[in-house]
Amino acid sequence: MKLKFHNFEFNFLKKTYIMGILNVTPDSFFDGGRYFNLQKAVDHAFRLIDEGADILDIGGESTRPGAEPVSIDEELRRVIPVIEALTKRISIPISIDTYKARVAEEAIQAGATIVNDISGLRFDPEMPSVVSKYRVPVVIMHIKGTPKDMQKNPHYEALIPEIIEYLRKSIVIAKQAGVDENMIIIDPGIGFGKLPEHNLQIIKNLREFSNLGKPILIGVSRKSFIGKILNDAPPDERLEGTAAAVAASVLNGANIVRVHDVGFMAKVVKVADAVKFS
Repeated sequence: MKLKFHNFEFNFLKKTYIMGILNVTPDSFFDGGRYFNLQKAVDHAFRLIDEGADILDIGGESTRPGAEPVSIDEELRRVIPVIEALTKRISIPISIDTYKARVAEEAIQAGATIVNDISGLRFDPEMPSVVSKYRVPVVIMHIKGTPKDMQKNPHYEALIPEIIEYLRKSIVIAKQAGVDENMIIIDPGIGFGKLPEHNLQIIKNLREFSNLGKPILIGVSRKSFIGKILNDAPPDERLEGTAAAVAASVLNGANIVRVHDVGFMAKVVKVADAVKFS
């Protein structure tokens, strides 16, 4: 399984790829405010690349549980200068983490080459046509509800089948808009309308998502289910727990892992890949 776009090629039969998180927000659950400044954001981007990131995922709106949405203009004000400052200076793809079509389009025009949509193309009806127009890969994620209300007692009759069906419908939405099905990546949405036990079941049964025939991205980095397992550890004490969740995800079929701590997780992924591809 390969992903070819622009001047990039990812071969998922050879390695697991690392997506480094760059939140240009004041309120993200782990790194909110740290890079809410153009120079700090650019410096951190170069650090992530030096540590082994294969993709940079830049987001200008927090999607932590309970988060309030920000305006399109504010989101653009946060992300576009960072993308413009990086695009001609780096040799890895930039992903724009947004569910808003206008933000995605302006980010692509500024140099982004991947769209990462937490809504699975559901929140903005114009998003599928933007992805199709620019022929960029799109990550379609499962979410139950919205970031503001998704963690208010989420319930499933059949967890894995329901998530798979949601993703299957999002794939249909994409294809109907003219998106190349070889440009679609799926994400089961760890923590997005999921209880801790749901997240563990997703990781344990990740291979079931391969039936959709798409590369699988997963984001477990420092999330609250890890903190709960580790006696309510806060986000800055979830590094080792994240490493365990990343390793389990890789061994269970993840093709891309989205992480904050790229240098540390690059070593975890390298060892997990040695087992996975042995």
